[in-house]
Amino acid sequence: MACKQPSSRPAFAGEGAKARGFRRSCGVTYPAYNVPVKRLTLLVLSSLAPLAAHGQVNATSDYLSRMDGDGDGRISLAEYQDWMSYAFDAMDRNRDGVLTPDELPGGKGKPVTRDEYRARIAATFNKQDVNRDGSLGARELAAPPQ
Repeated sequence: MACKQPSSRPAFAGEGAKARGFRRSCGVTYPAYNVPVKRLTLLVLSSLAPLAAHGQVNATSDYLSRMDGDGDGRISLAEYQDWMSYAFDAMDRNRDGVLTPDELPGGKGKPVTRDEYRARIAATFNKQDVNRDGSLGARELAAPPQ
């Protein structure tokens, strides 16, 4: 609900309050937030942006180092498939190498063998391997499949 001030009363509590950076509304005096405060906010936010980007790069390099079994700084198809197979292993409760409908999310679908699952992972790997060198670097690993 808006405050209705009498027309005889000014919106500000005198030139002194206005000059000191205060405004008056409905009989209450508030600090007037102006351009310097907005600039300061933008400055603080812009100084934090590089920290967020730096954290993301570290997370990618940590992820790369965990997947990289031979330590060459690149992820081969076999390393990618081995790492990404954790989901299959977690769902295959009876450890028979086949995800049956009752082991699949939602309890529906046709059975999926480990080889079929690894073929799907290989297709994802090939989409991420933009330069087609047979391995994934940090940038390719961080980027979504094309």
